[in-house]
Amino acid sequence: MGQINSGDTAWVIVASALVLMMTPALGFFYGGMVRKKNILSTLNLSFIMVALLSIQWILYGYSLAFGADHGGIIGGLEYLGFSGVSSAPNASYAATIPQAAFALFQMMFAIITPALITGAFVERVRFKTFLVFSLLWATFVYDPVAHWVWGFGGVFRQLGALDFAGGTVVHITAGFSALAFAMVIGARKGFGSRTFEPSNIPYSLLGAALLWVGWFGFNGGSALAANGLAVNAIITTNTAAAAAGLVWMFLSWSDHKPSVLGIITGAVVGLVAITPAAGYVTPLARWSSALWPPHQLLCHSLPPEPQPG
Repeated sequence: MGQINSGDTAWVIVASALVLMMTPALGFFYGGMVRKKNILSTLNLSFIMVALLSIQWILYGYSLAFGADHGGIIGGLEYLGFSGVSSAPNASYAATIPQAAFALFQMMFAIITPALITGAFVERVRFKTFLVFSLLWATFVYDPVAHWVWGFGGVFRQLGALDFAGGTVVHITAGFSALAFAMVIGARKGFGSRTFEPSNIPYSLLGAALLWVGWFGFNGGSALAANGLAVNAIITTNTAAAAAGLVWMFLSWSDHKPSVLGIITGAVVGLVAITPAAGYVTPLARWSSALWPPHQLLCHSLPPEPQPG
C-alpha cells in the first residue's frame, strides 16, 4: 500500500473541479453556435450529464471501468455503490492519493464524454431520448473502453497502448459515436439550401475560454501527482491550444478580419489533439521518456527502453 501525499491529493481534487467545469463550458461552446431558440436546450444537454453520469459512476460505472479485471474486457462489481472505495490508495492506479480521489477524478471524464457527442445532434434530439442514450452509451461503450485502455489488466493496456488523458477513451469513442449518430439521423432540414448562422458567438467564446482553463486539469491532473509530469502536461496543452488557435485564425481570415469562431475552434482542436500525448512530449512535440516518474501512473508505464548492444 502506498503512502498518501497531501500535495498530490490536493492537486487531483483541484483538477477534478477543473474538469467538472468543462462540461457546462462545453454547453456554452455548443450553445453559442445554435439558433437562439435552442440555446437553453443545448446548455441543458451538457449540464444534465453532470447529474446523470455522477449517479451512474457511483452506482456501477467506476466498478465496470476500474474493478478487478475479467478477461481484459470489463471490470468486476466489487465497487458497486462505491463500496470499498476508501481513503486508502490503490497502487494499481495511483499510489500517493486516496482511491476515492482517483475515482472522483475519473468520474469527471465519464461525465464530459457523452456531452461531447451532443455537438452532432443539437437541435435534433428529444431530451428523453438523449437521457436514455447517454446512460446506455456510458454503460456499454465508455466503461468497457476505459477498462480496456486504463484498467489494470485491460486488453489494450496489456498490449502497451498509451493514452495519457483520454485520446482513445474520451475523444475517439465520442467522435465515432457522434459520427454514427449523425449518419443515422441524417442531414438537418434545410442543409445546403439555407445558412445556419451562430446565434451567440460570445457564448462560444466563453465556453472555449473555460475549456482551455479546464483542460489544464484534464491533462495535468492525469499525472495523478503534483510533479514535473503534471507541469509538462499543462505546458504542452497550452502550447497546442495556442498554436492551433493561431493557425486557424490565419486560415479563417477573410475580408481583412480574423474569425473569432475560427480562433476558438482552432484552440479547442489543439486541446483535443494534444490530450493523448500531453505527458509524453515536450512543447516542441519531441518524445521524452525523462518526463516519466518511477511509480505507476494512470495510463501506463512506458515500455522498457532497448538496452545498448
